[in-house]
Amino acid sequence: MQKIKNFFIILILCLFLTNTTYANENNKKIIVGFSPGNSAKEIILHAIKDAKFSIDIAAYSFTSKPITLALIDAKNRGVKIRIVADKKSNTNKYTAITYLNNHEIPIKLNDKYSIMHNKFMIFDNVSLQTGSFNYTKNAVSRNAENIIYLINYSNVVNKYIYEFNRLWRESSIILPNISMGSNFIQTY
Repeated sequence: MQKIKNFFIILILCLFLTNTTYANENNKKIIVGFSPGNSAKEIILHAIKDAKFSIDIAAYSFTSKPITLALIDAKNRGVKIRIVADKKSNTNKYTAITYLNNHEIPIKLNDKYSIMHNKFMIFDNVSLQTGSFNYTKNAVSRNAENIIYLINYSNVVNKYIYEFNRLWRESSIILPNISMGSNFIQTY
């Protein structure tokens, strides 16, 4: 009887280890971060740096200087970036949205809802960052917020791609206005 129990314990362990190995072979990974503190921001900055060809962003509020500069670096290395943001939260002349738009990153503003409260980034159509984290200085230093970063979870990411494209279609494009937002880097 003991031999049978041991056999089943070994069998269960083998099945568990096989599933774990399988997940690693597919390079699936989940990373979480929290604020206050830098873990959430650092995960986002790392994901932007690792992006190879595209980043789609849905943002409620966007004022983070480090994230803004990382996106400009990504654009300069050839990464295609699109942003949909809440119109009411991003029309101040000192927002990152205006600054990014002036750096020729395509941006649309959404005013179809009370608030367009989404906060997610899609990287290379296979990885996703989402959670309560707004892309703001306050999210890092003053708020209790969270992110989850799903790497190589295409089944989940595909749903977010669909939602991003829906938001993109219904939103209004903004044209660059160099006179607005030019002080963003100096003042933030």
